[in-house]
Amino acid sequence: MTVRLTVAQALVRFLSVQYSERDGERQRLFAGCLGIFGHGNVAGVGQALLQAELEDPTALPYILARNEQAMVHTASAFARTRDRLQTYACTASIGPGSTNMVTGAALATVNRLPVLILPSDVFATRVATPVLQELENVGAGDVSVNDAFRPVSKYFDRIWRPEQLPSALLNAMRVLTDPVETGAVTLALPQDVQAEAYDWPDELFTERTWYVARPLPEASIVDKAVDLLRAAKAPLIVAGGGVHYSGAEDALRRFAEATGVPVSETQAGKGSLRYDHPQSVGAVGSTGTTAANALARDADLVIGIGTRYSDFTTASRTAFQNPDVRFVNINVARFDGGKHAGLPLVADAREALVSLTSALGDWSVGDQYRSSASTLATQWDEIVDNTYNPPAEVTSKLAVGVLTQGEVLGAVNELSAASDVVVCAAGSMPGELHKLWRTRDPKGYHVEYGYSCMGYEIAGGIGVRLGAPDRDVFVLVGDGSYLMMSSELVTAVQENVKIIVVLVQNHGFASIGALSESLGSQRFGTAYRRRSGDGRLDGDYLPVDLAANVRSLGVDVIEVHDRSELEKAIGTAKAANGPIAIHVTTDPLIGGPDSESWWDVPVSEVSALQSTQAASAQYEESKKAQRLYVAPVEGDS
Repeated sequence: MTVRLTVAQALVRFLSVQYSERDGERQRLFAGCLGIFGHGNVAGVGQALLQAELEDPTALPYILARNEQAMVHTASAFARTRDRLQTYACTASIGPGSTNMVTGAALATVNRLPVLILPSDVFATRVATPVLQELENVGAGDVSVNDAFRPVSKYFDRIWRPEQLPSALLNAMRVLTDPVETGAVTLALPQDVQAEAYDWPDELFTERTWYVARPLPEASIVDKAVDLLRAAKAPLIVAGGGVHYSGAEDALRRFAEATGVPVSETQAGKGSLRYDHPQSVGAVGSTGTTAANALARDADLVIGIGTRYSDFTTASRTAFQNPDVRFVNINVARFDGGKHAGLPLVADAREALVSLTSALGDWSVGDQYRSSASTLATQWDEIVDNTYNPPAEVTSKLAVGVLTQGEVLGAVNELSAASDVVVCAAGSMPGELHKLWRTRDPKGYHVEYGYSCMGYEIAGGIGVRLGAPDRDVFVLVGDGSYLMMSSELVTAVQENVKIIVVLVQNHGFASIGALSESLGSQRFGTAYRRRSGDGRLDGDYLPVDLAANVRSLGVDVIEVHDRSELEKAIGTAKAANGPIAIHVTTDPLIGGPDSESWWDVPVSEVSALQSTQAASAQYEESKKAQRLYVAPVEGDS
C-alpha cells in the first residue's frame, strides 16, 4: 500500500513517528519543529507543518523563532537537557535563512548534540535558475551555499529526488541517535522538491524506535585500568559531559566514595558531583579551581570520563606536569578514548564505572592524599565565599550602583533553588561560573563552552526550559552577548517560556578586554565607547539603555543598583509566571580569583609596544610547560 504525499508532507509525517529508547524508557525523538518561513519553505515544509497541526497538534508542534541561528541553539540546549534522547528539527528558507543556521550546526556538532537541520535549497530542476537568493557557482552547477553545512554536520544529504528521501531519513535518524556519531544532521531540501508529490510505502510512516545502547567495557581493558589505579599514588578524575549524558552521576559518586579518588570537572561535566561532596575538588584547567589544578599538576594517573580534553580542560596541555602521568579514558567514542596516548576504555560511562568499582574491591587512595585533596577543596571554598561577598577594600573601589560580577553570581547561586539551572556561553562569566558556581544538582549547570558562542544564552535558556519545564532557568548574559542575539526574548513571550534573564551591563567585552590586557594589547577595541576627537574609541561610554530594549520586546525588567535590590529582584523573578529580566551593572576591571593556570593564546613576537613585548616574553616562558602526553600508558615511565 502507498500514500500520495509531497516530500515535505512525507518528511513531517516520518519525523512525528520516530522514537528513541534507552533503559526501557521510550520518548518521541522530536519534540517539535522550530522554524522561520520564507519563499524557500513556506509552500513546502510550512504547508506540511500546517496540515500536520490541523490533523494532530501534538504530532510535531511548530514554534516560530526570530533568528535562524538562535533556533538551532534552542534545539541544542533542549537536546542537552534531555540527555540527547530528544531534539527539535529546524527549518529555514533558501539563502541567508539557511546559512544563518551554519553557526548553530557547528555548535551542535562541537558539543556532540543531536539537531536535525532542514535548510531549503535551490531548484532541483534549475528551470528558473538563478532563483531569488541563489548564489551561483560558476565552476559547479550542483553546489549551493548549503554545501557550507558539510564540514559542520555529522551527516549531510541533499534530496534531489523524492526517491532519495527514505534512505536519507533513515541515515539521519541513525546518526542523531548514536552517542558516538551524534551532532548536527543536515538534509538540504530543494524548494521545488519539497512540494513534489510521490507515492510512499505505508511502512515508511510506521512508528519506529531507535535504541540507544550502553556499550559494555571489555573485561581485559577494565583489568588493565584496575592495575593502573592500584599502582597510582595520586590519581585524579576529570569528569566530562559524558557523565551526564550517560546518567552516570550516581555511579561516579559511588566510585569516588569507595576509592577516595578526587573528582574534578570540565565545563560540560560540572555537576557530576555536588560541589560540597567530600571527593569534589571543582573545575579543572584554565578556568579551574586552585584545588583541582594543584592536584592535576602532581597527578600520576588521570581518569578522564566522557571528556574530549579541550584546551581549557588541559590548560593548553600544561595542567598535568607529573613526568610519569598516564591517562585512562572512559568514553563511548574511541576517538576521545585514545587521546593523550591513554588506555581507551571504550564504553558507556555508567557501565564502565560500575565495572571498575566492582573490580577494585576495597582499594582506596592513601589517607594522606585524601586529606590533602580535602584541605585544598576547603581552601578554595573560602575563596569562593570571599568572591561572593567581597570585602570592603574591594567594594570601596566600585562606583555607586555598580557591583562586582562575583557578587552577582553569588546572589543568584545562593538564592536560586538547587534544581534551578544557570545558563551561559560566552564572555567572562563562563570562566567565573566554572570555578565559582556551587552546583547542587546534576542538571543545575548549563554552560555552552565547546563553541562558546555569543548569543547562545537566551535561545539556549528557552531550550533548557522547554526540556525541563519544572525548573527555573537563570540566563546569565553580558551586554556583548545580549546585543548579539536578544531577539528570542520575543519567542519566549510568544510561547510564555519562563526564563529569568540576568543581564549584566559592563559596557563592552569584559573577557576579551581582560585577555587583551594580559597579552599586551591594552583592552583595544573591547569597550563600548564613542569615537573621540583623535579618532580612537576611547570617549564616553555609549548611552545604550539595555533595560529599555528588553521592555520593548515585551519582557518585564527589574533594574537593580545594589546587592539588596538584586536579592529582592531574584525573589520577584522566581515568583513570576513568564519571562522576566534583571538588569545590573558590574565593574569589568574587578575579576574573579586566579585559577593559577594558563591558556595558550599566541602573542606577537615583535612589537613596538612595551606591553606586548613583556607579554611575549611571558608567553615564551609559559610555553615551556607544555607537554605532548604521548607516552604509552603501559610503557616504562
